[in-house]
Amino acid sequence: MKYAAIRHVPVMGGKLKTLDKQAALAMKGVVDVVEIPRFDNAYGSLGGVAVVADNTWTAQEAAKKLKIEWDKGEHGSYNTDEYKQMLVKNVEAPANKVAAKGDLDTAFEQAGTRHSATYVGGHLSHSPMEPMASAVSVTPDSCEVWASTQDPEGIQNTLAAYLGREPKDIVVNVMISGGAFGRKFKCDYVQEAAACSQAVGAPVQLTWTREEDTRTGFYHSCSAQHIEASVDDQGNVTGWLHRAAFPPIGSTFDPSTVQPSEGDLSAVTDHPYGIANMRVESGLAPAHTRIGWYRAVYAIFYGFAINVFTDELARKAGKDPLEFFRAIYDNNSSEEQQLQVRRSRAVLDKAADMAGWGREMPENHGLGLAVHHSFESYVAMVVHAEVEGDDIKVHRVDCAVDCGLVLNPDIATAQMEGAIIMGIGLALYTEVKFRNGAVVNSNFHNYPVLRISETPPEINVTFIGQENSPTGLGEPGVPTLAPALVNAVYAASGVRHRSLPIKPS
Repeated sequence: MKYAAIRHVPVMGGKLKTLDKQAALAMKGVVDVVEIPRFDNAYGSLGGVAVVADNTWTAQEAAKKLKIEWDKGEHGSYNTDEYKQMLVKNVEAPANKVAAKGDLDTAFEQAGTRHSATYVGGHLSHSPMEPMASAVSVTPDSCEVWASTQDPEGIQNTLAAYLGREPKDIVVNVMISGGAFGRKFKCDYVQEAAACSQAVGAPVQLTWTREEDTRTGFYHSCSAQHIEASVDDQGNVTGWLHRAAFPPIGSTFDPSTVQPSEGDLSAVTDHPYGIANMRVESGLAPAHTRIGWYRAVYAIFYGFAINVFTDELARKAGKDPLEFFRAIYDNNSSEEQQLQVRRSRAVLDKAADMAGWGREMPENHGLGLAVHHSFESYVAMVVHAEVEGDDIKVHRVDCAVDCGLVLNPDIATAQMEGAIIMGIGLALYTEVKFRNGAVVNSNFHNYPVLRISETPPEINVTFIGQENSPTGLGEPGVPTLAPALVNAVYAASGVRHRSLPIKPS
């Protein structure tokens, strides 16, 4: 077996312009330098240059000696700061209507109170503990793969398309994923190892560096959402306008997809609040990088916007947020959604009870809550935060979950604890930025994950609804943390954050 390292084209749709490989080939132990063109497949390689050597260290050192000039192509001017400004503009103006019910215009005209806000979130990288890695052996009559993957069938289909073989002829040995969060559904790294193996006529193990992992991903969508609502004199929400713009995952499979579809917005249209007068609109958001599933997917930004906006409505109406959250579900008269309403309220009440909602808090301390339904499960959290200037410290998180029957409480609890810690990092620090078409971040110094010292000293998780059938658990814990934290920060300091991360690197 040989070992490979790779340097990718930094921009989606770019290609190799010039290559000087002499210094790399001159290194002892280097077997070959392999040019890997872009493979136009949903999970195919962006393209790049790989060095194959006798060991990984030599391959990685030789890859640094490659002198490469890239043609960046049509996405070479992508800049996330400018792109997010465009998304905000697209949601703060009328957009493409995808769903409507009732008479929103009349509700707004007759409102005692109107409120509006716009929420923005950046791209996210999966950053699994183990970067992309696989070993592939391609021979004239066989192909065998060893890969840390979430999708062995996807590997079979992708390699079959690349090699011109049948999927059933691709043997995939599934290794422990070393973290994944959705990134290892995509098998570009396996296709690249296959290309190297085919080029040198030997099995090849390809290991990406952390930098290549950070800069060559399928990223969580950056997004903008604009919400307007009307509230009557009794504090009831009578109308809700929700516009969203983000590059959808569908763009990875069909580049002509340039805005969220009705299905992408179903979490809003089917939300258990059940507002009688509602309009949902989709704003333009063409993709300039590869977009992929990330833990909790769209629920991350929907959970954030809906929960923070609800807290803002409560404050504007002079209501206690818990009581306002509970009362807003009274809007829902749909018999089909009453189970969702009951389960949402149940986790909300449980989390509030666990946290001692309403208790007196020290100065600069605050409690914030959020509740969200995703992946057929219901999660509510109350966050206790302390704010001193720009410093935000999370002291405690109380979490109530209804994911139906739980067979292994320890593993289930660990899932939620991990989601809470991950969610704090996403809320405070993490964002992938692009400049001149390429990712600016490279490693954990500028794409930080939460440190042990920042982890809340107290995390309490309780499961209810054990009489229900089991539902999703790996994903639903992430969306509720950020809005609960932002609401806690407001309670502690009076400062309202509407963009994530709060403290970008």
